[in-house]
Amino acid sequence: MKTKTTLLLLAVVVALGLYIKYYESKRPNTEEARRQAQNVLNFDRDKLDHIVIENGDDKIELRRQDKKWRLDAPFKDQADSGTIELLLSDLDSWQKFETISADEIAKDKSRLDEFGLSKAKLKLKLLGQDAPAEIVFGSDAALEGKMYVRLGNSNDVFIAAQSVRNDIAKKPEEFRDKKLTDLTTAQITRALLKTAAGEMELEKKADHWEIVKPLRARGDDQKIADLLAQVTTARIEQFVAEDRGDLHPYGLAEPRGSITLFSADDKQGQMLQIGGVPEKAKEQVYVRFTARNAVYTLPKKIEEILGLKPSDLRDRHLVRIEMDILDRVTIDAAGKGKTVLARKDETWTIASRNNQPANSVEVKRLLDLVQAEQVTKFVEDVASDLPKYGLDKPQLQLIFSSFASENTAETTAGEHPFATIAFGKVERDSVYARLGDEPFIVAVRRAFLDNIFTDPLQWQELAIFRFKPEEVHKLTVMTDHESALIRNPKQEWTWVKGSDPINQVNVQSLLNTLTVLRAVRWAGATASAHAFDKPQVTITFTTSPDDKKVHKLVVGGPAGDGMWFARTDEREGTFVISNPDFNALRLPLVTTPPPITPASIPATPAVGTPAPTIAAPPAVSASPKR
Repeated sequence: MKTKTTLLLLAVVVALGLYIKYYESKRPNTEEARRQAQNVLNFDRDKLDHIVIENGDDKIELRRQDKKWRLDAPFKDQADSGTIELLLSDLDSWQKFETISADEIAKDKSRLDEFGLSKAKLKLKLLGQDAPAEIVFGSDAALEGKMYVRLGNSNDVFIAAQSVRNDIAKKPEEFRDKKLTDLTTAQITRALLKTAAGEMELEKKADHWEIVKPLRARGDDQKIADLLAQVTTARIEQFVAEDRGDLHPYGLAEPRGSITLFSADDKQGQMLQIGGVPEKAKEQVYVRFTARNAVYTLPKKIEEILGLKPSDLRDRHLVRIEMDILDRVTIDAAGKGKTVLARKDETWTIASRNNQPANSVEVKRLLDLVQAEQVTKFVEDVASDLPKYGLDKPQLQLIFSSFASENTAETTAGEHPFATIAFGKVERDSVYARLGDEPFIVAVRRAFLDNIFTDPLQWQELAIFRFKPEEVHKLTVMTDHESALIRNPKQEWTWVKGSDPINQVNVQSLLNTLTVLRAVRWAGATASAHAFDKPQVTITFTTSPDDKKVHKLVVGGPAGDGMWFARTDEREGTFVISNPDFNALRLPLVTTPPPITPASIPATPAVGTPAPTIAAPPAVSASPKR
């Protein structure tokens, strides 16, 4: 094949491919073409920017701005997007039920009067790129739910569903958005509340709300969100009037109060003013919303805003702890020194005791307790008299810090406190407290203070021993007597002294409890009340054949609630063990013979009494062979 012919064929193939890509691929398929042919009109709703509805002398204009529909006439307001979307959806699926051709109508022009199309009052015009012609709506057809319609550039008449007419044959007010504002609660960054009691300003910083006026205080995020939602979710009951006229009849010339909402990019804000109560609608209240320049009524519940005080919106939580940056918790008790708990990955250590493992569950309990604790009373807004509340020399301070191991561009190495709680005097069931960066004095439950361990020993981990039963080489149990066992070369238990039978089940149960013993809690420093001078049981054991490392457990007196005080030589302080563990540690290691009972002793015949005779079994007759 010649090169010229090859190039010609290649050009044809390329042209055909381009034709398919840019022309044929964009043409509707057979099914879609059939559907479009059946439609009253075909249009691209995304290209529409203007809708005009004429109903006699009334004219409604809707215009799309920034992807939102607004009313332009007979008044300016935001439009109900749901109403517009319903209209566009009905137009998109609006199909011809029957067509009366222009030729048929030309034969009898009076039929346009019959169809109500010669002097039709209701018209719909869609404006935008490739928009269809004006739609003229006539009278109802004989078929139920159907009517006559005609497109402005066609003499054909269609019979179609009445759905579109129902969508547009409405009063202008019905196109107004009944949702007061399209602003969402999440978008609001600032709010200004004015009532007869004064002015209150709220501001959102990061993810939390703060009260800025009339005092600086932490805001209750949920309560403030609920307040804002009362406005952002409010739905209009009645459209009353435009606000260009006299506002006195509505109590809005001098409103009883207002709330102004600001988003990050809106410095002017949207103000809702609250006025009087309508004479004939006592469950509603007149309001004016400046973002829409009109007077409406809302449900009377919106009046709750007028009664709010700063104390209603204050965060009653004692403190906010940023758990993501928390690395250190310092418990500073007067006369007892400091306990420093440090986070290491997902566990905690006692940094003030050479980073020995801490009871991470107990640390979490403390943090949960602190974050859940709520103020029972706001005592003073200005902490001017600290001695009065015992806060000049607090009995306890909780300090929460982040920690950097080395210098960086953002921070220097070391501990960086971000929240400090000081606790002062106790009065009845309350204790006075103050958060370091706030000027307020508050009261919290005394029981909260009682739940904070001030003894560093109480923060120790609960695991007392971490061994496997088979690792124990020598075991000595002292109760009211001593029992000493050792493993022989065959790893069998034998007595150090004696030859009584060993209760292997009890030995194994004791080892299973001892080697993984866990405290219920730590009681703190060892005291005489723990009764270690008269121990219930003392256990020593080794875990290597050379018996050089000896572990020792001593169980003292009862700790109440069915528990017992205990200690080891390897850990400082006293801990508490459960009664089941205590019982397992005191199991007898000697197999005792069963007790002798009268039933187990055979009867001895009395002197002179003949021995009982034993009846011979009956003879068995042989069966005859078959």
